[in-house]
Amino acid sequence: MTPLKLIRTIRHSTPPALPIRTFHNTSIFLVKALPPRPKPPPESEIEESYVKGSGPGGQKINKTNSAVQLKHIPTGIVVKSQATRSRDQNRKHARELLAQRVDELRNGDQSRSAIVGKVKQKKAASASKKSRRKYKKLEEERADTAAEVEAQSDTTPASAEGRDPTTDDANNYQTSQPLDTTSKAA
Repeated sequence: MTPLKLIRTIRHSTPPALPIRTFHNTSIFLVKALPPRPKPPPESEIEESYVKGSGPGGQKINKTNSAVQLKHIPTGIVVKSQATRSRDQNRKHARELLAQRVDELRNGDQSRSAIVGKVKQKKAASASKKSRRKYKKLEEERADTAAEVEAQSDTTPASAEGRDPTTDDANNYQTSQPLDTTSKAA
């Protein structure tokens, strides 16, 4: 066995020295769990039919009976699914939609979709509030800097008004000695 093959086999056979750590900002236990997805109604309450699709998707969609239409007999709710070209996937999707609609009808504000909608609205409101706070703070900072520049321009001498306040005038200042009035007159 060559040394290169030996090193390669040793490297792949040894477990990593330290476990990989993931970093999380929030605890999983602090997040409120959503209610479970509703179960579809029993097959005895469902009337299933396959219909031809419509809309975009070409000739194949329009010719085959891949769209699934379910009717919940006790409530009269009708659901149609044409999400994919596969009849089996459309059957599964239609049952999920029907379960969701029946849950909304039976539970109202306590249904899973209503709770999910409230959570999304709360997140959107929080995001817009954060955005408003951010831009309000930026606007206040701009107003403060504008007020400082205004105050600074009011206190500058008349000879310096023509100069650009952003340039560095440190080398342009001249220091003058006060006149000595008590000097000896010769």
